[in-house]
Amino acid sequence: MQSAIAGLDPADYKPHRLHDPERRWPQTNCYVDLLIEVMHANGNDPVAALGFTVAQDFEGDQFTFFKFPTADLQRLAGLDIQELSVFDRLEAHVLNQIERGRLPLVEVDAFYLPDTKGITYRSGHSKTTIGVNVLVPGRRHMAYFHNDGYFALDGEDYDGIFGQRNGAPAGGLPLFPYAEFVKFDTTRPSRDPVSAATEILAQHLRRRPKRNPLDAYAAVFGGHAEALAARSPEYFHIYAFNTLRQVGANFELLSSHLEWLGRHGETGLAEAIEAAAAIAEGAKVMQFKLARAMARHRFDGLADAIGPMAKAWQTVMNALDGRMADLASKAA
Repeated sequence: MQSAIAGLDPADYKPHRLHDPERRWPQTNCYVDLLIEVMHANGNDPVAALGFTVAQDFEGDQFTFFKFPTADLQRLAGLDIQELSVFDRLEAHVLNQIERGRLPLVEVDAFYLPDTKGITYRSGHSKTTIGVNVLVPGRRHMAYFHNDGYFALDGEDYDGIFGQRNGAPAGGLPLFPYAEFVKFDTTRPSRDPVSAATEILAQHLRRRPKRNPLDAYAAVFGGHAEALAARSPEYFHIYAFNTLRQVGANFELLSSHLEWLGRHGETGLAEAIEAAAAIAEGAKVMQFKLARAMARHRFDGLADAIGPMAKAWQTVMNALDGRMADLASKAA
């Protein structure tokens, strides 16, 4: 079987340590989790490319659904991500790219993904992104990256992914999905990944939000609470994913990135590491509190829990500003 990344077996695949179940947020969002595992499987360390997390913002109703910038991946791992135009059978497009040694990234319905058993598999519909590494149309078989692992599916699940169901013509999807593909080794990765990662972090630090995003969240949380009070407790999962999980997971990744820099010789990062971890922990605690509040329809005092996270955000930024100023002065 031809594959974009050779030598992988879903039965014994070991996820990257960023997906250790002991972490506060072992899963972040489908796109970042997917590319963490793609880089890991391809022999790159995804932790080096996490500097972009310093620039996350609050977008008014949600925290930024953060993603690896393609330019960072090109510089640190030699990867290039391009949009895949789907104008014919999705199955044919995916197979064509795999045969060229590229990894297609496709938005699909998690209803047909066995790795989501107990969440959405055969029980609910949810858009998510997978990376298709192996496709064997004749056997209706696919091996794919999704979230924190590498999996396989066959038969009816294959038919569901590619639209071959309910009497529809082969490959007949009602709408073409959004798709991309990863080109490997398009550029030579930096020979000094630590210096490159430090420069990338400094670039993203300069484009961080002008206003503390957690202060911005606290300012509107009262209105969010009023809206949540009118919702069923089940809505909690949707809201929490787009707010607390995104900010908590983002800053846990930033903390891991800064720890990685520290292990590779960068100094003066301890305060920022601790403060970023405090945001991750605070978001996790607040998520538990929000779940209970949704069940009781009582949200009193919840906004107060955002305050310490906002202070921690400022600590992260002040510490990194100071560290980058030191590096700039030394370079001069």
